[in-house]
Amino acid sequence: MPGAPQPPSLHLPERVSDLSAGRAGDEVTLSWTMPKRNTDRILLKGSIEARICRKESAENECAAAGTVKFAPGADATFTETLPAALARGAPRALTYFVELDNAKGRSAGLSNGAVIPAGAAPAAVEGLRAQMRRNGVLLEWKPAAEEESTAGNGEEESETVRLKRTLLTPPEKKKEKSGANPLAAAPEPAEQNLMVTSGAGQGRALDEDIRFGESYAYRAQRVTEVTVRGEKLELDGQLSAPVRIDAVQEFPPAVPTGLAAVATAGENGAPAAIDLSWQPNTEPDLSGYAVYRHEVAAGSEAAKAGESAGGWERISGAQPVAGPEFHDANVVPGHTYAYAVSAIDQEGHESARSAEAQETVPGT
Repeated sequence: MPGAPQPPSLHLPERVSDLSAGRAGDEVTLSWTMPKRNTDRILLKGSIEARICRKESAENECAAAGTVKFAPGADATFTETLPAALARGAPRALTYFVELDNAKGRSAGLSNGAVIPAGAAPAAVEGLRAQMRRNGVLLEWKPAAEEESTAGNGEEESETVRLKRTLLTPPEKKKEKSGANPLAAAPEPAEQNLMVTSGAGQGRALDEDIRFGESYAYRAQRVTEVTVRGEKLELDGQLSAPVRIDAVQEFPPAVPTGLAAVATAGENGAPAAIDLSWQPNTEPDLSGYAVYRHEVAAGSEAAKAGESAGGWERISGAQPVAGPEFHDANVVPGHTYAYAVSAIDQEGHESARSAEAQETVPGT
């Protein structure tokens, strides 16, 4: 195209500026974005060679770690297993760089440095297992053996455990509909990290932030925060093998407590009745309660012994009672009745019956 003369281009790819690095066990993973243009702002074509190197200190040369090729603009990754010399000993800084070459092997320079700690990683988590509990997922693993600190040289070290939770049943993408429930719970993230500090040394943690009806996979790794040259770095152990669990609500609600019965005599033509009340349950998936009754055999001694004149009978109907109270008007004056209540969740699981409460209807 007609225009002013331009200087010849060296076709040097732009320098990488977003290099990041992470370590798990003895594996280091690098991530960065390949440039789309060269230093002359001209679009790049074809695959670009990336050379990876690492340095232990500013005085050392950048030791070669590997070479990969990616297309312009691609999300690039590189993984290597640390050499044995870098995977043992006290924690120390290790800096990675990426350098992009043109077809003639020239580059615009090293990328930004991405620092990870070299040295011995925390022990891998072993024996990870998951069990359902009424209030969440209980995760257990073998506690780490007590060993001498790997930090050395008076550098501080603290350890915790990271649980990587993956949602295996992500919600299907649905088109927005008019009149959708604005109070519906937001969808869960597909990946979540749960940091365990309290209880990590005992090898157990309770994940209460789960939703029943979903399936999850958990992996665990020990995490040590080390201070090297005044900078805090995270040294991660190897990720454990995953364990899967289906979050099924299979536990009945707690047994209701505090049941009390109060009889009222019929006045002004109203029938006699017995009113029941108890402490409300706090389960979020509670559906209601069931009320049971049996008639106590006549006679003071029989009443004290709770002898039944008939078997237990559910008197609250097929649908659960919504609140912690019940009015029983189907009673006979002069008779004594024993009551018990149970709690029912939305899945139909029913608790055991509560302690009994007896009451005698006043005679006419």
